[in-house]
Amino acid sequence: MLTKQDFHISNSNESIIVQQKGEVPFLTFSKLLRAGVVHGFSTRLGGVSEGHLSSMNLSFSRGDEEENVRENFRRIGEAIGVKPEQMVGSDQQHHTTVRRVTVADRGKGIIRKLGYADVDGLVTNDEGVCLVTFYADCIPLFFYDPVQRAIGLSHSGWRGTVNRMGEKTVQKMNQEFGSKPEDIIAAVGPGICRDCYEVSRDVYEEFASCFTEEECELIFDKKENDKFQLDLWKANELVLLSAGIRKDKLDITDICTCCNEKLLFSHRASKGLRGNLAGFLML
Repeated sequence: MLTKQDFHISNSNESIIVQQKGEVPFLTFSKLLRAGVVHGFSTRLGGVSEGHLSSMNLSFSRGDEEENVRENFRRIGEAIGVKPEQMVGSDQQHHTTVRRVTVADRGKGIIRKLGYADVDGLVTNDEGVCLVTFYADCIPLFFYDPVQRAIGLSHSGWRGTVNRMGEKTVQKMNQEFGSKPEDIIAAVGPGICRDCYEVSRDVYEEFASCFTEEECELIFDKKENDKFQLDLWKANELVLLSAGIRKDKLDITDICTCCNEKLLFSHRASKGLRGNLAGFLML
């Protein structure tokens, strides 16, 4: 049985909860759990894939057998409480396109062709539609509006973060469903931590052109080799608070994919030889 103590994390962080059904563990967020919305974030455990894709690989594009990936989706879905035919996938290109999906989209990217491209975020207010986005160091952003009964799930790497993917998702939920930022419960999920994420000056300059000097001081540590350590968790927190999300309605984990490479897929730790994790969210 996987527990929180198996991860390299702060014991004081109560945002994340480790759950397990049978052989399949997954992560949930305390505020979303209390709100009663179906959600989860996979680990790399409990699946049938082999080798560097071992074992819960949720990507069809990293050299895995298709039947393995489909079985993995079935297993993680059963653990969380959703079926593959309810899931709708993304087509992530590190941009900030957010797409509204409906019941008619169910199964796309999972058991049938996707039918759209360049989508890093998904929103819906249809019940029984499970949003699915994919990760191996980038940051998952979960959104639930209990007033308008709407959800959003977005992928935010450094490019998505500097272009304020979290804010774009909140705006899309407001545009489509009338969601007010102050009503939204949000979570910033597992990804690469500040200590593991070294970036070059050009990345720093991208942020410096969009974030204030004070904000950059909070999210970067400058190193002597003209490199920087970037805190994507803090950066996304700043974006979400700026978008109007209330701090008391925001969960932020400190589970690093790179520090926990035996439990989670990490692109940087594996030098690209890895599968994909996934986030799941459904009304």
